[in-house]
Amino acid sequence: MKLGMRRLGLGVAVLGLVLGGAAQAHAQTGTQDPRVGLRAGLTDAGEAISNMVHVGHTPRPEGFINPDNPGDLNFANSDLAFRGSHVVVGNFGGFQIYDVSDPANPVLRTALICPGGQGDVSIAGNLVFMSVEQPRGRIDCGVDAPAQAVSPERFLGVRVFDISDMDRPRQVAAIQTCRGSHTHSLLQHPGDSENIYVYVAGAVGRVRPEEELAGCIGAPEDPRTALFRIEVIRVPLAAPQNAAVVSEPRVFADQAGNIAGLWAGGDHGPETQRTAVTNHCHDITTYPELGLAAGACSGNGILLDVSDPVSPRRIDEVIDPNFAYWHSATFNNDGTTVIFTDEWGGGTQPRCRVTDRPEWGANAIFRVVDGAMELAGYYKLPAAQTETENCVAHNGSLVPVPGRDIKVQAWYQGGISVFDFTDPENPFEIAYFDRGPISAERLYTGGYWSAYWYNGHVYGSEIARGLDIFTLSPSEHLSQNEIDAANLIRWDEFNPQHQPRLSWPANATVARAYLDQLERSGGLQAGVIAGIRGELDGTDRARLASRATDLEASARGAQTAGRAIDARRIGQLADTLRRMAGEQQ
Repeated sequence: MKLGMRRLGLGVAVLGLVLGGAAQAHAQTGTQDPRVGLRAGLTDAGEAISNMVHVGHTPRPEGFINPDNPGDLNFANSDLAFRGSHVVVGNFGGFQIYDVSDPANPVLRTALICPGGQGDVSIAGNLVFMSVEQPRGRIDCGVDAPAQAVSPERFLGVRVFDISDMDRPRQVAAIQTCRGSHTHSLLQHPGDSENIYVYVAGAVGRVRPEEELAGCIGAPEDPRTALFRIEVIRVPLAAPQNAAVVSEPRVFADQAGNIAGLWAGGDHGPETQRTAVTNHCHDITTYPELGLAAGACSGNGILLDVSDPVSPRRIDEVIDPNFAYWHSATFNNDGTTVIFTDEWGGGTQPRCRVTDRPEWGANAIFRVVDGAMELAGYYKLPAAQTETENCVAHNGSLVPVPGRDIKVQAWYQGGISVFDFTDPENPFEIAYFDRGPISAERLYTGGYWSAYWYNGHVYGSEIARGLDIFTLSPSEHLSQNEIDAANLIRWDEFNPQHQPRLSWPANATVARAYLDQLERSGGLQAGVIAGIRGELDGTDRARLASRATDLEASARGAQTAGRAIDARRIGQLADTLRRMAGEQQ
């Protein structure tokens, strides 16, 4: 098992050597950042925004609010899934579907009450999947929790709904599991068009009694235990009612076959975090086109080979003495970097105070080299929050700007942060949105559960306040050409824990985005940049091809000079120009 310390040792004094610039700024924030000192309030809190535009908002609908407690988790908004012009908003009490054809005016299509928490959702065609982990869940979606300790009416696992009639969702399957489903991830394998695979991350809490569901063993020392595994559900698309668990991989086993082969729980020495035992995963992010998945698994970050969906195989694991609880993961587009988040405090505690270490409750950024993960740096929200604001790293996704690795991410009551991690050792923030705390006197659980880019907009699921929609605006960190190039990416559907491969068309917008980046970094001479810009709208195919040849030589020179990021961008620009020349023939 490798420590995520780049061979620097465990001494606390060395931790600052791997912090990104934004994380360092977190410790120096004080009152200079506009996010500090915002007015409290549920519906009238102060707001701070930078390099974003807030275009739409809708509150939680009736039936999804406890008027006596805005932070009641039984009514909390959770994760998001997208299809066409609709967004599905998960909730501990069910889910909502909004038509966002006009992002400034989201329209509620349906609000299905189906309690059971945590309500994380995914979508595939006309099927919506929802995680259920609370003992109050019933097979029939009833609101009255099963009264008995052991009940045939209880449901814990993954529900499947048919939304062919979006105004009248219909449950078509309910797959029971021993620990329920805290989260789940879809895997649409490129070689199997007939099935969807669902990787189930079991709840942190208890294993249900065997009297309620056969085969559910809670004792960790029993080799049959429901701990130390994940579940794989296969869903036949033509007959989703036949969905069933098809394997229970022991992805934490060591070479000797010990199923509890990873972190055993505890701290890592003086002044380090106490890290949870690795007996379950919280989130698993699948990247089918690379045959990879990244599991954030309580005490470890793990890399999986998922080329065989039914039998995922662990190929690497890391541990970090700064992490309390490995929570979620995001790959960059080419799979050479993976970000893991640390949900220190479980998401309900204030962990972004000026006194909190910037590497605790943060993102850890790892390079992936020959199938092995190597720690590069950290990123944490660079604005101190108060004692009444739950705040820690949470869910986000890539913003598809060609030539850059950019992520938009939720930080609960710390708001939304957009940051660049193209250079993993030096991540930095480029945009944000934040509201003041729900209350200045009392800590309520609230803020953004997740924030995702989808088809030109950023969508934020706000636990207590509803759904927010944003666009990015140009700044010294992000040009209009880069935003326009990102907006060329369009998906029919998007599930955050199922990463699609991004591919940009060969056109002048994408080329201009690369040129803006190279101008910003000084990666090409000003005269070369100006010349290419002047030629992009022309019809001289031979000139574009000649430019591409010259740029390929420049890319090799930049690589030799140790300017790897510039070299990659110059090469991508050259490829775009060459494809433009070919497409014009």
